[in-house]
Amino acid sequence: MGYTLSRRNVIGGAAASAAVLTATSLRAAGPVVHDVAIKSFTFEPAKVRVHVGDTIRWTNHDVAPHTATADEFGWDIEEIVKGDIGEVTVTECMETSYFCAFHPHMKGSIEIL
Repeated sequence: MGYTLSRRNVIGGAAASAAVLTATSLRAAGPVVHDVAIKSFTFEPAKVRVHVGDTIRWTNHDVAPHTATADEFGWDIEEIVKGDIGEVTVTECMETSYFCAFHPHMKGSIEIL
């Protein structure tokens, strides 16, 4: 049973290779900064997908102060007022769910890839 090389197989293989190379090239460029906006008492996006070494940066667009605090308090960006930012660097074992200490109904999550 032989393998037949077709135009579809060649194009599909080339597309798959290009996708892998692009993803690899992006990660090889170094850590990425992921922006989370705090607007209308929500984290936008509510879930971020990151890699170890990346930075997550929260910017407060609300009048009220906010935090991004790990559910078990393993990390905390502390209070940020309107227009300020808070950052955390992603580590392998960091907690992946968080909330605002001032407004506990505000919740977010982190997916470490």
